[in-house]
Amino acid sequence: MNVVSQVFALIAAAIHLLVWPLESFLYARPQVRVLLTGSTADAPEVRLWRFNVGFYNLFLALGMIAGFVALRLGHETVGRTLVLYLAAFMVAGGITLFVSDRKLWGGALGQAVPGAVILLVELT
Repeated sequence: MNVVSQVFALIAAAIHLLVWPLESFLYARPQVRVLLTGSTADAPEVRLWRFNVGFYNLFLALGMIAGFVALRLGHETVGRTLVLYLAAFMVAGGITLFVSDRKLWGGALGQAVPGAVILLVELT
């Protein structure tokens, strides 16, 4: 797998690792809500959802890291499969976020662009 793809796999993992505690543990802070949603409004009914989505991001990051480690250990098929699948998943998630609320375009780009770079480099 191309070195550019591997670097972007780590970037994608880092973004998702960064978002995990923001959504799961720090969402009660108004400045975190503004960063994530553009609003200071806090709806208590979304706390459980945010906690779950935060861990979802953690698991995506860990999967991408597992793919990277597999590549580095010489398990090309396993590593490539994990990285490509998770890259596609992240691109789809970013598109879904953008379509659901266009004001969240920054988050959508952060989620989708690293995966899109991986897919473009590896599949073209």
